[in-house]
Order: sequence, then structure tokens, then C-alpha cells
Amino acid sequence: MVHLRTAVWGPAEFVGLPPRWLVGEGLLVGALGAVAIVGTTLFGAWTGSPSLAAGEAGLVCAAALALHLVVMGAGRALVGIAAVLGVCLALQAPQAAAGVVLAKRGRVQTAVVTSVEDGRAADGEHRRYLCTVADTHGVPFKVRVWPGCGQTTRPGDTLSVVYDPKGRVPPRAVPAAGGMPDPLRDLAPWGAALVAVSLLAVVRSYRLSSPADGIPRPSQTGQRSDVQE
Repeated sequence: MVHLRTAVWGPAEFVGLPPRWLVGEGLLVGALGAVAIVGTTLFGAWTGSPSLAAGEAGLVCAAALALHLVVMGAGRALVGIAAVLGVCLALQAPQAAAGVVLAKRGRVQTAVVTSVEDGRAADGEHRRYLCTVADTHGVPFKVRVWPGCGQTTRPGDTLSVVYDPKGRVPPRAVPAAGGMPDPLRDLAPWGAALVAVSLLAVVRSYRLSSPADGIPRPSQTGQRSDVQE
């Protein structure tokens, strides 16, 4: 049972509270992982790199974080949870990165709605309304826009659309309430959860002895713990 617990949740061979340096290392590992996942996607959206902007590099960073935790000897359950959170963060990052680009250098333009698609779900509920729009000269946008496109929107209506003058991210309709929502707000819970799980995984990976030879090492808290051979 002890071996099973160690393999699943990590050895956590320290006395009392974990040492401060270990907590700092866990926070650093989690923070670097979250920043790498979001940062590579944001860099790709800003520079127009499709592979980075699509979140593929973020998935690689999530895999690298999980591999690092495995090498440290973290529990398999915590490694798995961290990997799932990293993948979820990487999948959410492209939309947020596009929002950051539009918030920083986007320009607002009036567009005319040419058609509306309600995106009806299988159960009959509306998931999202998508509007096909054209500029005031009649030139259609290459992608459909949302939010700001709702149930009451009809062809011929006008919408305020924010677009990237460099064309590196797709345009979006400005919400009727005005102003663009914080693009990184939806990523905060995923990032915080990833940092917390990474911290727990690193802290519980600590061993007083090498698993290969069973030689004890001094505790970082200034105390010693008996290691049974």
C-alpha cells in the first residue's frame, strides 16, 4: 500500500511542513508551464505563425511539463491531472490570444450583416449566432463574426467589427454593451489550477533517500527522518 500510494500520489518524504525552497520550486515549475503554454500561442497570434497561434506549441509545452514532473518522480495521478489541465489551457489559449491581439492593435469598423446562422444544437437549443458581414463597400469578410450577433440580428443590420489591420487574426463583432471583454479572463482559472497541481506534484515528489540505493539524505527542514530498508 505504501508503494502504491507513493507511485500514485508521490513519496512526500519530509517532516512537518514542506521546505520553502521546495514550495518555491513547485510554484516556479507551474508558473513557467502556464506562461509557456499561453505565451507561445500569444506570440504566434501576434506574429502570424499558424502552428503557434493554433495552440500546437502549447500542447508541446503541456507535454514537456508533464514529462518534467515524471522525471522529478511526481505521483502518476498528479502528473495526469497536470497534463489534462495543460491540454485544456492550450486548447483555450488560441481564442484568448486572438482577443489580446485585437485589444492591442485592432481597429473598429462598421459592417453590414448579409446573413445570420443560428448554430442550432441537436437538442434544439441555440449555441451561438454567427453573422456573415461585409464592409460598407460591399466587400465580404472572410470569416463570420461573433459576439454581437444575436437572435434579433437580421440581414441589413449594422455591426461594429474589430479587426486586425495586419490580418493575422480573424475579426470579431463588438458586443452590444460596448467594449471588448478581457481576453485572458477565461484562462485564469485554468492557469491557476495548473500552477496549484504542479506545486502539489513537485512538493510530493520530494524524497529523503534515493530510490535506487536507499541512502538517506539530510532533511531540508533541519530534521532527520528514519528510512526503513
